[in-house]
Amino acid sequence: MTDTALPDNLLALLREVDTPTVCNAIEVAQGKRGFNRFTRGTMQHSQPGDPAIVGFARTARIAGLAPSAEAPEVIRERRMDYFRSMADGSGPTAAVIEDVDYPNCIAGWWGEVHVAVHKGLGLAGAVTNGVLRDLDVIDDGFPVLAGSLGPSHGFVHVVEIGTEVCIMGMRVAQGELIHADRHGAVVIPSEVIPALKQAIDTVVASEKIVLCPAREPGFDINKLEEAWAKFEAART
Repeated sequence: MTDTALPDNLLALLREVDTPTVCNAIEVAQGKRGFNRFTRGTMQHSQPGDPAIVGFARTARIAGLAPSAEAPEVIRERRMDYFRSMADGSGPTAAVIEDVDYPNCIAGWWGEVHVAVHKGLGLAGAVTNGVLRDLDVIDDGFPVLAGSLGPSHGFVHVVEIGTEVCIMGMRVAQGELIHADRHGAVVIPSEVIPALKQAIDTVVASEKIVLCPAREPGFDINKLEEAWAKFEAART
């Protein structure tokens, strides 16, 4: 577990900025390019306009393509253990759930019932390579970033709790800080957290070097060359 308290001003900022900005800010904080602990491919978002998901990961692995060979009482008790794990921690927390049937997932773990339950347990949202359903009736205020949309729950059951998971190429351990929105998700390394707010401010300020003149009347190639030289000098 790597949960640690986030400064209030950093948590509020992370909920306001998008995940690409966080990816850029991690590189600024590290002083180099190449950070790659983020999802690959296009994912489905339950509420694209919602604030970003920010939380320390509560991980699990599920399956649903085929029924479990374990006894029903074992499966039931593991599901309760799963909910206990999801409820653990002072927050912010987020569910990060790997469907081991990927890319052939059919189990809509994230629908009306589980969204309401996880939201009620205090989690900020969910990231999964699995299936999202019930789009018209799921509760507001609990965004889900999923690998696909689908109508069924299949034979869904919990396989593991609290282990490292892989979501669309992004490996996440229990307790690691994640940030996610409609672009995808990223793991925020614990060592950059103290410098992250300043790094985000740096990213926003450096982009304004080009954005401000580009959006003003009279912008031309000469002004671009001038602005871009300053931008290149300022960015990582």
